[in-house]
Amino acid sequence: MHYTRRDAFKVGLFGSAALALPLQRAASAKSVLDDRMPSSKLPKPFTLPFRVPPVATPVSVHDGEDCYRITMKEAKAEILPGYQTTIWAYDGILPGPTIVVKQGQTTKVRFINKLPLKHPVLKYTPWTSVHLHGSASLPQFDGYASDITYPGEYKDYIYPNLQPARTLWYHDHGVHHTAENVSMGMIGQYHLHDDRELALPIPKGEFDVPLLISDCTFTKTGEFLFDTGGETGMYGDVILVNGTPWPAMKVKRRKYRFRVLNACVSRSYEYSLSTGDAFTVIGTDAGLMPYPQSVKKMRHIMAERYEIVIDFAKYKPGTRIVLQNTNPKNNINYPNIDKIMAFDVTDEPFDTSNNEIPASLYPDNPVMNLQPGQSVATRRLELVRKHGMWTINGHTWDDVVASNFTLVVGKPAKDTVEIWELVNKSGGWQHPLHIHLVDLKILDRNGKPPFAYEKGPKDVVYLGENEALRVIMRFDGCGKYMVHCHNLVHEDHDMMQQYEVVDATPGDDPLGWRSKSDSGEADDPL
Repeated sequence: MHYTRRDAFKVGLFGSAALALPLQRAASAKSVLDDRMPSSKLPKPFTLPFRVPPVATPVSVHDGEDCYRITMKEAKAEILPGYQTTIWAYDGILPGPTIVVKQGQTTKVRFINKLPLKHPVLKYTPWTSVHLHGSASLPQFDGYASDITYPGEYKDYIYPNLQPARTLWYHDHGVHHTAENVSMGMIGQYHLHDDRELALPIPKGEFDVPLLISDCTFTKTGEFLFDTGGETGMYGDVILVNGTPWPAMKVKRRKYRFRVLNACVSRSYEYSLSTGDAFTVIGTDAGLMPYPQSVKKMRHIMAERYEIVIDFAKYKPGTRIVLQNTNPKNNINYPNIDKIMAFDVTDEPFDTSNNEIPASLYPDNPVMNLQPGQSVATRRLELVRKHGMWTINGHTWDDVVASNFTLVVGKPAKDTVEIWELVNKSGGWQHPLHIHLVDLKILDRNGKPPFAYEKGPKDVVYLGENEALRVIMRFDGCGKYMVHCHNLVHEDHDMMQQYEVVDATPGDDPLGWRSKSDSGEADDPL
């Protein structure tokens, strides 16, 4: 069944419409083998220039809040040279504009849904829910999957920005169609700075560079091609960095800080440099590590962010260094998937300031100083393929909806510390597990210490085939928050649950701040 905005009015207020959402799924796409763009017509790696997304500008300052207006809309983009691709994107660009904010400065972002009423191929109605991934937002501003905004509506999201400096990202989280909406281009980074980070002599300005890495497949006419592999995953044969296939970036002979986001629907990576040299990890999902970690390779699963520093000082001008990918287990391989992008070293002059990696970054990070003895409870979450469904502890999001949003995996008390055991029993599959609201510390992976590059605060964990992790976290805030697989195909089919942080007073309601029609948007200023 195709669920339209008119159907929503038939069942009453949009708040009650969420109960009917399981009726609609995307139609099946034409076979990839029938309509895939031949590899001979794809651009050769490193023939296209690297580009950096623009920085968003506030439209106003209102009641002490920096206010932004971002429109989700359809546009055409030349991703493959000579072809026009239909994208759905924030402000019509892929990726969306980077929002840059300072700790303690509240922001309000009006996300306006001006998408078509139907997807051109899959024929679903593109309702949306924007999740600022990594933000300790109130539940009603967190991008709860069933808190949807229809075409012709907008919603104001308020972000407190009280956390330490970090690389966040915003993306669609609308129930049942997150994979399609994200693969159409609905992604963007959000950088939160604080005084501690700004005082460090690490790369800044033009040497602080976002890398949004995604993969996609194109039809013979240059449009996106969608195939969920029988609801197991979407694996493209083209690697995009900031929306460009396998770009080449000109770099100066100094250190660069790269904010690397895996924005793929289903693909994970293992990075290394073609020179065999090490690079330095200085930040993880939730900000700076206590101490930098030098590594020669690292795994990177969907939705994780890593801040890495590469020093190009020792390379002669004209040297090309390739960021490589050793395809991890549980991915589909294609030609040139072993390449991400290239760095071409120039002899251009450069600013020598902020060109260091301090021996200490954030040693007193409260998340990384959590100890098992502080935990008041241990919970176990098992990720299992059951009767053809992706489940967490045997339940799906449809079960949550059927419970009138009361089903939870646990009710941790506010300001308490817990250990969660995260177990992937799905042999043959990998799962990135994302826990909303909290920053967490990995205690161990399969009974052993975490990898060096994981020794920082996280909000997504890489659960490879038959892997198990223990994580520890403190629950600030109050209300219901989601926990789900960030393979977006698994998320849509319905590997999502929720937990509730409880206090003596009731928490905020994730469905308690409704979207509004955009017919009067101009008369409702930010």
